[in-house]
Amino acid sequence: MEDLIITSIGLGLLVSLVFSEVLGIAAGGMVVPGYFALYLDQPAMILTTLLVAYVTYAIVHSLSSFVIIYGRRRTVLMIITAFLLGALLRHFGQVPIADSGLDIKVVGYIIPGLIAIWIDRQGLVETLSALTIASVLVRLGLILINGGELLQ
Repeated sequence: MEDLIITSIGLGLLVSLVFSEVLGIAAGGMVVPGYFALYLDQPAMILTTLLVAYVTYAIVHSLSSFVIIYGRRRTVLMIITAFLLGALLRHFGQVPIADSGLDIKVVGYIIPGLIAIWIDRQGLVETLSALTIASVLVRLGLILINGGELLQ
């Protein structure tokens, strides 16, 4: 599994670099497509992560109406806010829906914060479009590298 993570992050970095250099658009952070590619078979986790990223963006954007938030301070605040929201979901995220044991989780610890940063910098549609395409390309690369086997 560790080799799969390393390969996924490496492919994600490569795809993110190509997107950045050729298209001039970021896929939610350099490592994000690699991590998302590993969880494309868990859409609830992907959607929860995107929701946390958007809520993080909305909170920091709202705060910037009252407090001067720019540069490094804005970046750190996005990551900390997303980290705290993700921690709350990890702690209180067990949802007993018809005994399904649905567990609401987010991808990683800083991934939602990185996505929120890029939503803030380049826009929601641009970030989510690039992230989706990059993640699918990384997932396809992982499948091709593993000889056509689906990932476990």
